[in-house]
Amino acid sequence: MNSIVANKDTSLADLDRLAQIAQDVVAQARRQGASAADAAASIDLGLAVGVRLGEVETVERTRDRAVSVTVYFGQRKGSATTADLDPRSIAQTVEHACAIARYTEPDPASGLADPALLAKTFPDLDLWHPWDITPEEAIALGVEIEAAGRAVDARIDNSDGAAVQVGASLTAYANSDGFVGTERGTHHSLSVALIAEDDAGMQRDYWYDSVRRPSDFASAESIGRKAAQRTLARLGARRLSTRQCPVLFAPEVARSLIGHFLSAVSGGALYRRASFLVDHVGQRVFPSWLQIVERPHIPRGHGSTAFDNDGVATRDSDLVRDGVLARYILGSYSARKLGLQSTGNAGGVQNILVEPGADDFAALLRRMGSGLLVTELMGQGVSLITGDYSRGASGFWVEHGEIVHPVEEITIAGNLRDMYANLVAVGSDVDPRSHILTGSLLLERMTIAGE
Repeated sequence: MNSIVANKDTSLADLDRLAQIAQDVVAQARRQGASAADAAASIDLGLAVGVRLGEVETVERTRDRAVSVTVYFGQRKGSATTADLDPRSIAQTVEHACAIARYTEPDPASGLADPALLAKTFPDLDLWHPWDITPEEAIALGVEIEAAGRAVDARIDNSDGAAVQVGASLTAYANSDGFVGTERGTHHSLSVALIAEDDAGMQRDYWYDSVRRPSDFASAESIGRKAAQRTLARLGARRLSTRQCPVLFAPEVARSLIGHFLSAVSGGALYRRASFLVDHVGQRVFPSWLQIVERPHIPRGHGSTAFDNDGVATRDSDLVRDGVLARYILGSYSARKLGLQSTGNAGGVQNILVEPGADDFAALLRRMGSGLLVTELMGQGVSLITGDYSRGASGFWVEHGEIVHPVEEITIAGNLRDMYANLVAVGSDVDPRSHILTGSLLLERMTIAGE
């Protein structure tokens, strides 16, 4: 199976085989007494190349295969997985899942998705774009990206390297209610991290691009130059004194704030009562002007899919409307735990779009006046239970709408509840390199802990 190479694309035949495997697994489980079962079969292919200072560091090909099965004996559930597509290994995996189920405690929330919610149509989302690139060509591309960055300025005298990654995945899912669904998708990325040095010391920064279709990449030169410009801009970074001030999150870090919100309204955190947004549907969380929508069917979207991990059909829907939380993020299991209906989010969210405002990045700087621009976050100091937020950060100090100097070794702190409620603006500078699509986020005030 060599589906990653465009001129030897066997992906459709491979998908048919995976679908047949998944259906056979379900049939085996039923023959062994399972009242219901589902199965997923997948193949993941990849090429990863790393270069540093013009020399090859790594070349890695991956070809991962997996079959997973979940069986139900009434409300008793058992799951097992194998990385071998051999029929004997698959048969043993089914036996193991059934053995587990016979000895587990009943769980009233267990079971397949509601058949009425299963996907019945499968639109072409334009997700399959294999990259016909050899390891030698990938190495040359990585060298080109790094060289473009190092050529910008003599102060860039070192590198953490450039990477070229090529990926393709094929997945089939089937269950005992007769559902069979297949998907194929590609993900490719280019990246480089550079190191610059002057009398004040060394600084490091990076840039990257991530696409479904190789022709959508920014040029190798532009990626290298962008990484160089970001690295040079950090030279001479200073610490700040402790203060409170407005904070502007650049798009590449702004999506982490939205990610914390998504985690807080996801089923697992909610039924465990481990979220500061428990029982918040219908309540205002953001300013009244903010809209957040889920768009699972965006062509070539990073999170696009026709059905979730339970086979439930995905659809466009509001998550936040006029600042009010419109719904939770639920798969079949978490929905039953909460007495609600699946939202088609087993396995997570699809494309989340924070509706952009009219201001571009420069206009947001002017709107902020004086404050902190955050371009990098470190650490994991976020509590979904309380909403408390504290993370290491670096970026730039801004005065009168202009960047004055780089900043490092500071901590920004607040509470997510207040941060969301006091959001001032969303920029028009949407970062397209993720399934969370947002521009810069301007917050009214946070605490900066520095010197």
